[in-house]
Amino acid sequence: MEALSLDHVKAVAVQLDADLRRIRKTTALPGGLAWYPYGTMANIWTIDQLLTGENRGLFDSLKNQHVADIGGADGDLAFFYERLGASVDLIDYPPTNYNALVGAKTIKNALQSNVTIIDQDLDANPRLPRTYGFANFLGILYHLKDPYRVMESLSSQVLRLAVSTRISDYTAAIGHPDRTFIARSPIAYLLHPTESNNDPTNYWVFSEAGLRRLLERTGWRILDFRVFGDRERSDPYSPEADCRAFCYLETMHTRVI
Repeated sequence: MEALSLDHVKAVAVQLDADLRRIRKTTALPGGLAWYPYGTMANIWTIDQLLTGENRGLFDSLKNQHVADIGGADGDLAFFYERLGASVDLIDYPPTNYNALVGAKTIKNALQSNVTIIDQDLDANPRLPRTYGFANFLGILYHLKDPYRVMESLSSQVLRLAVSTRISDYTAAIGHPDRTFIARSPIAYLLHPTESNNDPTNYWVFSEAGLRRLLERTGWRILDFRVFGDRERSDPYSPEADCRAFCYLETMHTRVI
């Protein structure tokens, strides 16, 4: 992984990652619940690769800001932003969270953290509890039934937003007779309930043009945009053909903060 933009930010990330590994190794969740299995701390380095120019000062700018980690799983990034000096809300929905937010609450107690954990279903209620200088929205967009409404609501309450979501350049896997190139068309593919990872909460996979159109129409200015993955293989559902767009956005509303 490439170095983070500031040495002290990297040091905070490395130390927190070690603390989180220790907590997960030494603490069993109650009722047979499992820790979130994916390494969300890696998103910090991915965001760092996304950022260019003056945007590379993002992590260093969060001290004393209100920050939201939306759909943050066990809250790793929420605790990271807190250690950078931010006041942080972790916003997630227990019925769709991997362990009903028990993991995040357990880590909060172990770290003696002041992160606020908020139970909220964005599809049902996209209004956040307050305005934020920055928010994470990573790996959530394709889990929403109504991504347009949610992104439009966020743009009225968040100044800057980091978004990641699966995108696809083609409609189907390599070799499929209906495989069609869609990257330059502003569209989205609606998944069958079992088509992607057998997860019925996976809904919309946008083309790149479709994602860009969505962001612009819901009130966002794209500051940085980068796609990670093999775009020649990309399709909406195959595990080996998963391409992710990471975007750093700024609201076009003038009165958010």
